[in-house]
Parts: sequence; C-alpha cells; structure tokens
Amino acid sequence: MALCGGVGAMALPSELIVHIFSFLSDRDKLRASAVCSRWRECLFYPALWTELKLRIGGGCNGGGSSSDETPKLEFLMRKFGSFVRELQLELPPGPDDDPQLSEQRRDATATYLDQVLCVFTSIRNNRNLQKLSLYGDTFILQQEGLLDSSNLLQIHQGDKKINEIQQLFMELLSNSRQLRWLSCSFMLGLVTPCSLACLSNPSAETLQHLSLLDHQLGPLISPSELDRLSNLHSLALDFSDLTSELCGLLASPRRTPLHRLSLLLNGAALEFKPLEGTATEDDWKALVRVSANLRVYIMALEVDSSELLRVLKPSLPLERLHLDSYSTLVTDATLELISQQYNKTLTHFLLLRDGPDFPDLSVNRNEDPLVLLAWRCTQLAVLVIHGYTVWSHNLVAISRLRGSSLRVLTVSEESIDFDPDQSVYVEGDPVHNLVKEVSLGLGRVWHPCLDSSLVLSEPTQHFHRELHTFSMGM
Repeated sequence: MALCGGVGAMALPSELIVHIFSFLSDRDKLRASAVCSRWRECLFYPALWTELKLRIGGGCNGGGSSSDETPKLEFLMRKFGSFVRELQLELPPGPDDDPQLSEQRRDATATYLDQVLCVFTSIRNNRNLQKLSLYGDTFILQQEGLLDSSNLLQIHQGDKKINEIQQLFMELLSNSRQLRWLSCSFMLGLVTPCSLACLSNPSAETLQHLSLLDHQLGPLISPSELDRLSNLHSLALDFSDLTSELCGLLASPRRTPLHRLSLLLNGAALEFKPLEGTATEDDWKALVRVSANLRVYIMALEVDSSELLRVLKPSLPLERLHLDSYSTLVTDATLELISQQYNKTLTHFLLLRDGPDFPDLSVNRNEDPLVLLAWRCTQLAVLVIHGYTVWSHNLVAISRLRGSSLRVLTVSEESIDFDPDQSVYVEGDPVHNLVKEVSLGLGRVWHPCLDSSLVLSEPTQHFHRELHTFSMGM
C-alpha cells in the first residue's frame, strides 16, 4: 500500500499509520523514518518506542560496527530515553583470545564506555522505567587485565568514565518509581555493593525480579537491601553470594514466596569467591517450606565434581542444570547423584565440554548414567550433550524412555560412537539406522547436530538469556 506521496496516504489518520508501524521491528522503523516527513513524524510517536532492545558495542538491535552505531544510539536515547518503559542493553562477546587484538579491545572498551555513558545520561531521570536488562560479556577483558585500574588509565578518562557510569546508575535507581525488573550481568563494574542502597522505596516495593552477576566482585547485595525487596518473585545471583543469611531472609514468611532462583557457579572464581558460608541443607529446607513452588536453575562453569557435590543439596528444588567446561570432567558418580536427587524436578539438563577428547561415562558400568538419568527423571524435557561419548544404542534407549515428552534432544555428531559388535547384526548405514530409531522413539524426525558451535554457545550469554525466560516462568 502506498502510504507516501498518494492521495490515499495523506487521507489516513496519523493514529492508523502509527498502528501499522507498530508491527515493525526497531530496525525497520528507523529505515522507514527516512522515506518521508509524514512517516518520520508518525514513526517517532512515543507509543511506538516504549520498549528498546540495543546491542551496545555491536550495533543497535544487532549488527553494525561499534563506533559507527554511536550516532544512531545517541539519536535513539535522546528521543526516547526519558520515557522508555523497557530497555534491554547487550554487549556482544569480544574478539577471540589473540594478543594482537589487545589494542582493538582497548578501542572497543573505550567505545563501550562512551555508549553506556550515553545510555545512562539519557535514562537517569526516567521515572516510567519498569524493566532494565543489562548484559556485558567483559570476562575476557577482565582475564587479560584490561579492566584493571592501571589499564583503564590507558583509555582516555577510562577510570573517570567508570565512576561516572556508576553514579548515573545509582541516580537512575534513586529516581525510579515503578521498576519491576532489574537485571545486570557482567557489566564492567557498573554495579557496586553500594548501588542497591540508592533504589527508591517505591521501586523497592514494585521490584519483582533482580539479577546481579559478576565474575570478580564480592556480594553485590547486602542482607539489609534484600530485606527491603520483599516482593521478589525471581532472583539471580552468583552461587557464592547466596549465603546462609540471605537464604534465611528469603525464607521469611513476611515475604512474597520466591518462584525462580538462578545461580551461576564459576569454578575460576572460587579462589576469591569461596563456597564457605553458602546455603546449607537446612537453609534449603526452610526456603522450600515457605516457597513451595520454588524452582532453581544452576549453571556450573569449569567446576569439578567435588565442588558440585558440595552445592547439590538434596532439598534444592533443581529444575535446570547446565554443566559447561573445557578441562574439568563430570564423573559418573555426579550424574548418578543428580538423577537420584532430582528425579521429580529436573526438566533441563545440558552436559557440555569443549575439550579435545570425548570421555566415556559408561566405562566399568552396567548401565550408562545418561540412560539412568533419562529413566529416573520423569519430567526431563530438554537434554543437550557435547564433549562426552554417547553410544548409539544408549541414545536410542534415551529416546524410547522419554519419547515425545523429550522436546529437545540435541547431541553433537562428534559425541556419538557406534559399537562395532552391533554392526555385525545390523544391516545398512549405522548413522541412518540411528536416525531412524531415535526418530521412532521420539515420535518425530530427529538428526544429530552437525555443527558443534550451535551447541557450544558463549556460556555467560546463554545463562543471561536463559535465566530471562526461566524467571518469567517460560
């Protein structure tokens, strides 16, 4: 339909044009605004921009180079920052671990600081903001020391900009009046242990979701601040930050019962964020008594089995478990404990390892521990495996045990192995036979995953996105 330049287009009321444009993505809205002045006027109607999704450092709404997108970002925030109701910011992963790219990383960090400053300068006085979701994958930069104070000095006014961003964030929290969702994951020291003290009393009452994740800093929420947030429905923290005291506060009958709890356990951070003082079995029992519908999601990064056994308490109502590593191994005994303790609650299980070899967890066992997990965990709906050997006949057994209730069965082709003794009794191509048998077991067409990179997504980014859907009860 020709909306621009024709008699019919000029006759359409602005309200109708605005409604038509409401079905466009943010990127398409920006493109359409260049068509004519009438479209431009309608496209920048505030009702069309109550929600913004931005990829800081990777372009607005996905794509584009970092510095080239800054003018577009500045325009969007200048236009809509003061009244936007939902804002999602995401910093994509940085370059691969190559020493020659350090200068590029410094340039990217400098641009990132400027862009985050732009965003918070625009929204700091926004009293209508209801949802703020922030993700910045700066862990690689932290490992290289590029975010240390000495290196920030190499970036023009780097330390000063960090302090300014922190102050603007606290100002935003102080001015907010109806914040319902606050999520901050790995955002370059944005959140400090003092930040939540600035949250206004009205927002402390309305806040239903809180997510505070950082690889290096100590606890970002104090018991007194958690006590203020009495209406939380969902919470996401580093596992080491869930102390016995915090768990006790969450178990208070004066609070709204907690429905979702997401916990990130990072083995590399345990040196400076130890597990001593974290929630005990009695703490979990007390919490579950008050929050009977509580479900827990845990991602463990590079955590050995001895540490896993310390945190997987029997009373923990575990629904989703993601074990991700490069060098550490999950033992068959750990899988045995998981399948026994969480047989009534576990729905999602991801077992990923990005190592050069593919260990076999069924060695010296009568039954494969993954088959036992599929048999015992009657609610299992998602199973993803890479980096461990899965024998073809065991994969068929898993598909038959869970059938169509196993909505997702993703196994990388590299992980699948075939018993040479069985090939003697089975005619035809073994891969074709496997696909046929698993498809019959699941009641739908199934294929192994041919591209392992589709399975091995960036862990912290995966956790940030997954906890979002998990916390919303999806």
